[in-house]
Amino acid sequence: MDEQKSKKGFFRSSFGSALLGGAVVAVVGAVLLLTGAVESSGGGTTTVERVTSAPIASNSSEGGGNTVDQIYKADGNGVAFIESTLEPEESSESFNPFIEPESQSGGTATGSGIVLDDKGHILTNNHVIEGASKIQVKLGESEHEYTAEVVGTDPASDLALLKVEAPTSELDPLKLGDSSAVEVGDPVVAIGNPFGLDRTVTSGIVSALQRQIQAPNGFSIDNVIQTDAAINPGNSGGPLINAHGEVIGINSQIETGGSGSNGNVGIGFAIPINTAKAVIHELETKGSVEHAYLGIEGGTITPALAKAVNLPVKEGVLIQSVEKGGPSDKAGIEGGSTQATIDGTEITLGGDIITEADGKKITNMEQIVELVNEKKPGEEVTLKLLRGGNEKTATVTLGKRPAKVEEASPKG
Repeated sequence: MDEQKSKKGFFRSSFGSALLGGAVVAVVGAVLLLTGAVESSGGGTTTVERVTSAPIASNSSEGGGNTVDQIYKADGNGVAFIESTLEPEESSESFNPFIEPESQSGGTATGSGIVLDDKGHILTNNHVIEGASKIQVKLGESEHEYTAEVVGTDPASDLALLKVEAPTSELDPLKLGDSSAVEVGDPVVAIGNPFGLDRTVTSGIVSALQRQIQAPNGFSIDNVIQTDAAINPGNSGGPLINAHGEVIGINSQIETGGSGSNGNVGIGFAIPINTAKAVIHELETKGSVEHAYLGIEGGTITPALAKAVNLPVKEGVLIQSVEKGGPSDKAGIEGGSTQATIDGTEITLGGDIITEADGKKITNMEQIVELVNEKKPGEEVTLKLLRGGNEKTATVTLGKRPAKVEEASPKG
């Protein structure tokens, strides 16, 4: 635990993951779990947790708001119950530590989804349906099951678009809000199917913004919304809703204290709905999404790190390694070559330091991740670097992000 605290003190952004244009490791000192794909014990249940008296009011200048009960009644029918029939994994190499082990040996897994329109499109997390041979969906209070078609998937943002052939009368699309307008302290409601308990509602607040979480393929998802509304396995793909009944996020992961429990401890993460809006059209028309790729591994420089290893700047991004043959390598950017251990944390020194990107000052790794995520393959990013005390400029033509982050090679 002391080693983890020291690491967090030196690096506000994670070293140690292959940050190839947007990958970070899980939050230091905790465990992030995808909140979908819980094994079903068979048989439906109508157990519902409902909070009907707690008021929920917006902190925004618009004012007003609804009670949890009002939001539940208005939006509950727009939340889908998703059951995925999973095939056993072929080998232990593909084992996903974020998903229940029972689910990976085959069986039925459950999750949630958001009805988008009256054509039957449903948004959910990719990890809810990944590897499924069959996907069944129930809508609202109906017990009728529809077989869903996978329209498109984007593992990098952990989103998937499904479609069911259901009558318009059973489709109750939810209104999508603006996640950029969300503020810390805003009240929120989560509706989903935790542990297979369909149509469960919980409430809380937005407890933090601008978080980063790791998608199952190793790349990072930025601008994530943190909430204390209870989210548990099975909530994945369900909506996080504001006081006006608008979807502002897709509930996706939870943080546990490392005690072995997969339950809620008051910290959950939702992918911002604006991230989903940016990819839904591509998922519908192309079936997949192309993301830009920088090809570096690095992390934020803190004053403590700069002092400890005598860096020439107190803030910026230290590049640990550059993917051979990748976009940054082709642009002449260099990684480190000297291994060092500081308070139990292993890092690689001697690499270029990023101080600016596209003319904007860079103080942390999150800024680089966000910049790359906003661009498309083939576009350029201009980096101002420090190398051996000298300032250099490199223009990188971004590549197409690979399907997943390869496991980092052992260091030392």
